Amino acid sequence: MLDVKALLIGELGNNCYLITDRASGKSALVDCTDASQRMLDFIGNADLEYILLTHGHFDHIEGVRDIKARYGAKVCISKEDEPMLSSARLSLAVFCGFQQNDTSADIILGEGDSLMLGETEIKVISTPGHTKGGLCFIADDCIFTGDTLFFCSCGRTDFPGGDEQEMLQSLHRLSQLDEKLRVFPGHDRVSTIAYEKQNNPYMR
Repeated sequence: MLDVKALLIGELGNNCYLITDRASGKSALVDCTDASQRMLDFIGNADLEYILLTHGHFDHIEGVRDIKARYGAKVCISKEDEPMLSSARLSLAVFCGFQQNDTSADIILGEGDSLMLGETEIKVISTPGHTKGGLCFIADDCIFTGDTLFFCSCGRTDFPGGDEQEMLQSLHRLSQLDEKLRVFPGHDRVSTIAYEKQNNPYMR
């Protein structure tokens, strides 16, 4: 079983999630907007094993370097988005006036991969569209969708690496998943696959 804590943080209203396997107490952080005191308080004394990155835009990665150093967690990202971890241009930080804290990946993830967080399996789905290397993570009855799927909406496709057709294909794929899955997006509120299938215009 999995426990999920959410933190709304940053100027762009990002959701970061601390997920913990109840049996082992092992935790993972899904996206890492910054390494502020609020983030440190949020993580607390968790046994942080992974930092799971849904994609490489600056507002999802800026705290990775410092949180990795503090907790010794392994940074996980797709092959396509990994270069964003060390490029303010690719992460879009330079265009938005944000600092880039360069870092590197420890684990490269892609379609069909999985990680064990204690006794909980985390499955990886490739969902390009917002970026070339967008990923979603499924664990227990939860799916962490980053900037692919939002409440009644989806991520932008007009940034470099974005592709509208890829986004629609990714959303169609998500619509085929278990309707009971709870959707934890990178921005906005929690939803379910069932609700999004019925109400999200981009999933019809």
